[in-house]
Amino acid sequence: MNGRAVAASLALRTVTGLTFLFIAAPLVVTMALSISDTRFVAFPPKGFTLSWFGNVVANPDFRSSLYYSLWLAASATAGALLLGMPAALALVRFQVKGSAALRSLLLSPLVFPVLITGLALLQLFSMMGWQVVWRNLLIAHILVTFPYVVRTVSASLILADVTLEEAARTLGASRWRAFVRVTLPQIAPGVVAGALFAFMVSFDNFPVSMWLADAANDPMPMFIYRHATGVFDPSVAATSTLMIGLAIVVVLAIERLVGLKRAMGI
Repeated sequence: MNGRAVAASLALRTVTGLTFLFIAAPLVVTMALSISDTRFVAFPPKGFTLSWFGNVVANPDFRSSLYYSLWLAASATAGALLLGMPAALALVRFQVKGSAALRSLLLSPLVFPVLITGLALLQLFSMMGWQVVWRNLLIAHILVTFPYVVRTVSASLILADVTLEEAARTLGASRWRAFVRVTLPQIAPGVVAGALFAFMVSFDNFPVSMWLADAANDPMPMFIYRHATGVFDPSVAATSTLMIGLAIVVVLAIERLVGLKRAMGI
């Protein structure tokens, strides 16, 4: 390896390290603030305590928002799977007219800013006279999560062996039985990855919830936002740290089950 290649490799490693530091720094600061032994935000943290986590967990409003977000994320994930899996199957396995345009349409929620999507849905629900907040939130969360299912399941379907399903059909299995017994086990990693992505996107979604939530339907991001705009003490950082920990667990689960590259269709 000549000197120019060594310099290029060193520059790439430096840029990569600085980029990682730039991305990780806010997370590290938030986690550090959550263990500060003071009643006000201080960085570097003064002392060490885990009492803020206990205060957060003991807060009934926190538990209420947590349970609501878990329900909303689980329901949105189920809806995303019910819509995304058939859509991915149609795009990959069948010659659908205008499939490229249809794929772009289905994946468009990944491209448009979620803040604009939330505002557009608020206007749509208002014009239609839909006043049931939990239903509007669920529809909105399904809309912004099912593209992840479409992408991960499509990637798995491309890698699946079609001849195995054809062999099952030749041996007398119905189309549904061949899909359940042969194809579904092959694409299971993509389905699981899509479900995990959908769950986390819904659980951590602030822009859509900001437009559509109310006092009786209060997801976790709104709970954190209200506290952050009020008295900002380390309990807010502790709540955020809990959500960061959940996100890390989900990413590790995806990597363990299927691999991030395959999950993202790379």
